[in-house]
Amino acid sequence: MAALLVGVAIVVLGVLAYGWFEAGWLRRRVVEVEIAGLPPALDGLRIAHLSDFHLGVVSRGRVAAELAVAWVEERRPELVCVTGDLVSHPRGERALRLLLARLGRPYVVLGNHDVAVTRDPFSRRAELDDLHEAVLLRDETVTVELRGTTVSIAGVDPETFQRRTASPVALARGGADLRLLLCHFPDVTRRLPAGSFDLILAGHLHGGQIVIPTPRGRVTLAHPGVRDLQGVHRRPAGVLHVSPGLGTTFVPFRLLARPEVTELVLRPGAPRLQQSS
Repeated sequence: MAALLVGVAIVVLGVLAYGWFEAGWLRRRVVEVEIAGLPPALDGLRIAHLSDFHLGVVSRGRVAAELAVAWVEERRPELVCVTGDLVSHPRGERALRLLLARLGRPYVVLGNHDVAVTRDPFSRRAELDDLHEAVLLRDETVTVELRGTTVSIAGVDPETFQRRTASPVALARGGADLRLLLCHFPDVTRRLPAGSFDLILAGHLHGGQIVIPTPRGRVTLAHPGVRDLQGVHRRPAGVLHVSPGLGTTFVPFRLLARPEVTELVLRPGAPRLQQSS
């Protein structure tokens, strides 16, 4: 019996050690995404998508975030977007501002941890309204010119979204050549009519964070009822990309759910759907 207990303890310690290591083992991924009706001028447009830094807690997610920012700096994409949960505690704010400054004023939305709408007992609200290192979008839209075209970038606020008072569809700009929506929560697509946006970027799910393989398939401890935890998915509202994120919550481990920074390369697809009324 004693030998069995020792063996179990060794296995548990090994899994914990690996989970701690994986939390900082960054995956750098380049993904081509077909966008319906994409203008030829935007063919090959590169967008860096980062999410869920969760700075301010003890985790190797800080290592993953540093490596991700360095990779984006090196690749110099034309747009950089960050989809929320920037910090889990105000003590991470200084590190956040330093990272965002290196990204050249990225387009950013907040997540539920940034405003402390979470069950995580270690999370605390941060004051990020003066985030001058980034373009912070709280239920608003900005329009930029890229390659001679018009790109609208809309951002959903996490507090109004969770109170169900937000109207993401009202942020869409129908005349833009590319309509981009940033929202921390992937299920924003359920609240949008068909053809609302060309590309929707989200995070929140951490790829499950702790994924346990079983004979019947994978079981995730974070968001167990969600199927599409990461990657590109085609929805009636638009093409959705869910980032696995960079940090951790509740526990400082990842298991079979590596942190990731993604560069999306846009390619023309089929004709664009018209927005439903």
